[in-house]
Amino acid sequence: METEKGKLVAQQEGLVKKTRIMVGIDESDESFHGLQWTLDNLFGCITATAAPEQPEANDEAGSRLITLSLVHVQQAFHLHYVPAGPGGTVSTAFYIPSSVEESVKKAQQQIAKALLSRASDMCKDKMNIEVETLVFEGDPKEKICRAAQEMHVDLLVIGSRNLGKFK
Repeated sequence: METEKGKLVAQQEGLVKKTRIMVGIDESDESFHGLQWTLDNLFGCITATAAPEQPEANDEAGSRLITLSLVHVQQAFHLHYVPAGPGGTVSTAFYIPSSVEESVKKAQQQIAKALLSRASDMCKDKMNIEVETLVFEGDPKEKICRAAQEMHVDLLVIGSRNLGKFK
């Protein structure tokens, strides 16, 4: 009983700790299933136990108890040469023009924007949630783990392994 009483006092004094949850989003259905699972199973529990009754007019970013970070990691695009001569020797290589690199990066940005927009739309009806979207470039394993550590994430949710870009 002491912990429930202490929790109630902390809530009344405004000392409720914000919970930070990070969800990895990629092109796979599994990552969106992970987000949906998070919204269905975790947010109801966290908001029900941690959120004191607040009027809806007080629903500003400062009063939200949960920060949901939606993270997408793009693979870095590397310019490579294409062997163009007999035997594929370097002396007869054809280098990919920079316009191709720009086109690929623009496409990656559009894909990331669409994925994160879809994920953000899934979160619209949840109260007491502040949604932020983040895009990184590099190896998904390393970038997500580093971001989770640096941002002091309480929970990291990722879709099923080896079914998308996350391995």
